[in-house]
Amino acid sequence: MSALHEFTTWEPLLHVLRSTHTATPDALGGHLAGRIGTHAYSVPMPWGTMFTMHGQASDEADRRPEFDAVQRVRGALAEAGADGVSFVARMSPDGPAVLDLLDFGPAVEAEGSGPLPGALVLVESAVPGPWRRLPDPVPGAKLSPAADPAALESFLRECLPDAVGATEAELAEAEARLGVALPDELKALYRVTRALWEDWNDDYESAMRVANAVGCQLLSLDELYIADAASRPSQWRFAAMEAEAVDTRPDAAVQGLVGSPGWIVFGDCDGDRIAVDLTPGPGGHTGQVIILSREESIGAGLIAGSLTELVLPGWGKRGPRRRADDEPPAVAHVDIRGLSSVEAAAHPALEVLSIGVWEGEPLSLEPVVDLPRLRTLRAEPGTLADPLEISRLTGLEFLELCPQDWRVLLDADAVPRTLLAAGIGVRNDVDPLPVADLANEILARWDRPLMTRITLEGSLGPVL
Repeated sequence: MSALHEFTTWEPLLHVLRSTHTATPDALGGHLAGRIGTHAYSVPMPWGTMFTMHGQASDEADRRPEFDAVQRVRGALAEAGADGVSFVARMSPDGPAVLDLLDFGPAVEAEGSGPLPGALVLVESAVPGPWRRLPDPVPGAKLSPAADPAALESFLRECLPDAVGATEAELAEAEARLGVALPDELKALYRVTRALWEDWNDDYESAMRVANAVGCQLLSLDELYIADAASRPSQWRFAAMEAEAVDTRPDAAVQGLVGSPGWIVFGDCDGDRIAVDLTPGPGGHTGQVIILSREESIGAGLIAGSLTELVLPGWGKRGPRRRADDEPPAVAHVDIRGLSSVEAAAHPALEVLSIGVWEGEPLSLEPVVDLPRLRTLRAEPGTLADPLEISRLTGLEFLELCPQDWRVLLDADAVPRTLLAAGIGVRNDVDPLPVADLANEILARWDRPLMTRITLEGSLGPVL
């Protein structure tokens, strides 16, 4: 038996939890839940629940017993080859303790360091709609009139006379690795400098001269990569509720995508990625330069119409297109602070409907039943007049409901079979065990691997 599943492995942590909660009214009459992971953990301590794997905290000395106890469990995780485990403890001041361990398994995402299951992935390897979308063809796309590979190369050679450039063989190797032909401007850039640290002899100033000349921190030729959708991963729950839906207007310079096989990343600017765009929008140019924000999962902003325009005159960043005031949102929030009705949210381009805190009568989903692009529905408890109306939403791929509404759908065998993933909306302080049971019932409908539960029992001795 793995040490992870031995009561003695968890005993020090249970002692810490019990000692810090004996003065809390009713704390030991219920449950205490948390999660231990390889990068972070959460335990229900009076001074907070989050603690990094490095044990950094202002009161580190006071929390040493907690940290040591967690490290003991982490050692067992490492031996078992596991990334994390959730736990639910029930302890008595007299000594008996019951500990339930939850292994989410391959079909359930973990969100942060909390003990509750995240999204249930009902179809193996499935990703949300925006992550499946490819760029639209733009037959009339052309290079910017300002694009001039020869002028670009000449300018850079003047700025970087001692730089070591890439050979034609190295450029060909990069093209073979990426599976795409490098545009002439990008090849002109790397013919001047291949941006290898060893070429600069560990000289930081040499690296800065290249960055100043190009306008960003240049990736080496070996580091070039395609910014496709897979390069911008996101957990299902967040991706399904993405605040900006994939959208490309007829006059857009950059296609509003998660990623594209034509986005070749060659630079970095404070964590944002700089790319050459070979799949521009209807209003853009082939080979334009775009920026992919580290804080966003969808879309990119236009920087310059070409590498020549980026490098020669200096650059001024232009942000991504924003939705016009009269443009109906593809992601709608119906709640006490947002839209006042489902009718107000309904329009043919609606993709995501979130029904939040609501003080009026429960809402009907009738206005959105026939919408062709609706892919995500999230509803807070008590907001739906009839949860069975969900069965009429024939294009849903993600659904998040409270346990009561899930119960209605499951009992009526009315869960939409189009779902790719699902979420169970509960407060953070609920008992994870009933949530895990419900999650397994949903997973079973899709023949997906279930969460596993192991119960350990032991005695901590009486509280002294």
